[in-house]
Amino acid sequence: MEKKKLYIKTMGCQMNVYDSQKMADILAPLGYTTVDTPEGADFIILNTCHIREKATEKVFSDLGRLRRHKENSDKKVLLAVAGCVAQAEGELITKRAKYVDMVFGPQVYHKLPEMVLQATNNERVINTDFPAESKFDSLPLETTGEGYSGFVAIQEGCDKFCTYCVVPYTRGSEFSRPYKQIVDEAKALVDGGVKDITLLGQNVNAYNNEISFAELLSKINDIEGLERIRYVTSHPMDVTEDQINAHGTLSKLMPYLHLPIQSGSNKVLELMNRKHTAEAYLESIEKFRKARPDIAISSDFIVGFSGETEQDHQDTLELIKKVGYTACYSFKYSPRPGTPGAAMKGVVAEDIKERRLQELQALLTQQQTDFNKNFIGQTVEVLLDRKGSKTGQIMGKSPYMQSVYVEADESLLGQTVNVKIKRASQNSLSGIVA
Repeated sequence: MEKKKLYIKTMGCQMNVYDSQKMADILAPLGYTTVDTPEGADFIILNTCHIREKATEKVFSDLGRLRRHKENSDKKVLLAVAGCVAQAEGELITKRAKYVDMVFGPQVYHKLPEMVLQATNNERVINTDFPAESKFDSLPLETTGEGYSGFVAIQEGCDKFCTYCVVPYTRGSEFSRPYKQIVDEAKALVDGGVKDITLLGQNVNAYNNEISFAELLSKINDIEGLERIRYVTSHPMDVTEDQINAHGTLSKLMPYLHLPIQSGSNKVLELMNRKHTAEAYLESIEKFRKARPDIAISSDFIVGFSGETEQDHQDTLELIKKVGYTACYSFKYSPRPGTPGAAMKGVVAEDIKERRLQELQALLTQQQTDFNKNFIGQTVEVLLDRKGSKTGQIMGKSPYMQSVYVEADESLLGQTVNVKIKRASQNSLSGIVA
């Protein structure tokens, strides 16, 4: 079979990274091998995310650059836009970028072979359907990870309808995969050498298919050869006592929790339709810490949501001080067309958003730096899973999701070793193998 080059540029969340890997797996039997640059590629896919500010315009900016590779090639090059921007803005893309051959959403990439055939025959492909059948039933099992780490999607979509968010419109309603399918995929990854598995979902702890999320964690915990389990992203509304208790009872479940709150103001949380209060969130955090006292907490924050006052901003800062986060994502609010938030009054001025974001990020940066510096002189277990940027340097993750660098022989890759921490910064630790 003729070898063809596939270039995929992935934007956004870890679910998109997972989707891109699945697309590569699906296209492999058609003769496509992945490459790191678009130069010389036969098929270029831009796998998009609609969450970030000016997401659509960034897609068109990328398309402008990728168009040159398509038009300057001496062979036929397919150019596709996939993912959430494709789902939400498919019609706009087809009008503004007539050189794009394929536009398809995140629910239909299992149909790539037939879509490629159509595009190869000069048919323009536009597929932003929400098919009744699950795409997961048609996808190949994941058998390789990124080094010694792997990802398994267990749930997709969202039924929460936060007023700022496009996910329910681009990923559809919540769907949980059959647990046996998930366990089989996790076992296949472990058989392929993976030792650290992260379970993925838009609302990962909303998982419910024959068994609960906590029961699924327990089944993954029982897989022989697996060393570490993590999961992202949880929703505060879906936290259960069983999920909390799992952090105190499952030996392979890492002491790390990503639990987004978005705002510390109950008024803003109500405007966002988050369906929980700041007090309920803090109560959950307290329970997690009771079950696992050393658990590291991370979160997401949106600054300057429409209607946010200075007092609301101060309430958010106070909540951050109460929790003490180890890492967070934070952004200025940017309205998404078609969401209820886009029509809300009380728009916050851009300069106020910027000032509030800087105040919030300064506090979060200090918390993250202090958390990391507390490890100086301590010994932590690190799964060394990749080479560092410097010669003789390898790196891995601590149980608390910190990047840890050591100078050591590459023969240690794939091993979990004790590292004595010598230095710490906001974003990483470094030390020596103890």
